[in-house]
Amino acid sequence: MTLLAKTSDLRQVAEELLKSYGPSSDNAEFFENDAVVIDSSKTRPPVGIEDLSDLMQALLICRLKPVAFRGNLVGDAPAALALGLVMAPPDVVRSKASAAEAKKTAPVQVEVVREVVRDVVREVIREVPGPGVPTLIIDKPVRSGQKVYARGADLVVLAMVNQGGEVVADGNIHVYAPLRGKAMAGASGNASARIFSICLEPELISIAGVYRTSENPLAPEIQGKAAQVRLSDDGQEKLLFEALAS
Repeated sequence: MTLLAKTSDLRQVAEELLKSYGPSSDNAEFFENDAVVIDSSKTRPPVGIEDLSDLMQALLICRLKPVAFRGNLVGDAPAALALGLVMAPPDVVRSKASAAEAKKTAPVQVEVVREVVRDVVREVIREVPGPGVPTLIIDKPVRSGQKVYARGADLVVLAMVNQGGEVVADGNIHVYAPLRGKAMAGASGNASARIFSICLEPELISIAGVYRTSENPLAPEIQGKAAQVRLSDDGQEKLLFEALAS
């Protein structure tokens, strides 16, 4: 997961995060210690160690685990490294040739792992790493508490994503069934990723760290209908919801 900061005032970002997902908010149990990359590559000037530390504390309070930092200035590195974060590489957009080559590789394998979180058994589907993985296909419903992550790949889900379920991909997400849980495309920072569903009713939608929750209802022509979600290309990085013609 990527947290994309649109302002260099990281303390403001921390305050907004706590307001939406802190212990006193309505979404206090929303995240489950998910790893997150702090992306400050769109801001200037360099981040300060105190501001970055405050943001990391806010993330931990919101049950998110900061593990890496992405910046666009040389001065960003010392603060991140001093706080124990690793430096994430800049976004890399694959060429059409490399994408075509990836499609020639062997299909991905999937393993099922059970984790114990706060004395509750939670089933998580994880991809087994493999070279050049283009697409991960899931043909069973994603139940509440279940998480599917297509690392370095697109994700295709042929069954319902139930409320409380989570689908994540570094590429695009296609759900050929009702999408009622969380969907996060472009998780590694790919702003060109999109989300498609034949019945869009999500708890949360996110692309490259820009998110929207069910607290903000979708328009009637989008809610429960076939639609796609993408980021605007006008530099504002707003989520755009567009109906798909039947």
